[in-house]
Amino acid sequence: METSNEKSIGSLIHLSTLSQYIIPLGNYIIPLVLWSSKKDKSAFVDFNGKQALNFQLSMLLYSLIAIIIAVPTCLFWFITLIEKLEINGHHVTVKEIITTQNITGMVILGLVALTIALFLKLSEFFLIIYASFKSANGEYYNYPLTIKFIK
Repeated sequence: METSNEKSIGSLIHLSTLSQYIIPLGNYIIPLVLWSSKKDKSAFVDFNGKQALNFQLSMLLYSLIAIIIAVPTCLFWFITLIEKLEINGHHVTVKEIITTQNITGMVILGLVALTIALFLKLSEFFLIIYASFKSANGEYYNYPLTIKFIK
């Protein structure tokens, strides 16, 4: 049975990852400090600290992969369009630029990767809140699609 202090610290570890919106790298530093200060005293806090950090590292990896795919493909498409505009030398409207002839598989891949990155950030926010509620109730919660970097 977890004490209310352990439940509070476990929940705080999860919620501290939201500090990324205020403090750069706060989603790694603050949970790491909270977890490392109490991990030897409580198995519940140790579990929640590992889960929160593993989830943040997993989201970083997934987001980087999506961005590494999205940015070059969209830049390639944009540069190709600019080259076409320079060759023709006349003013073009947005309707003329965004046509089925100009949208290639690379553009679709880039847009899908960008959509996945945005979905990851949105789902991350709600999963953090859900995990903090579970932790506050004394439940052990495993984030979905989390790679176990810290065991």
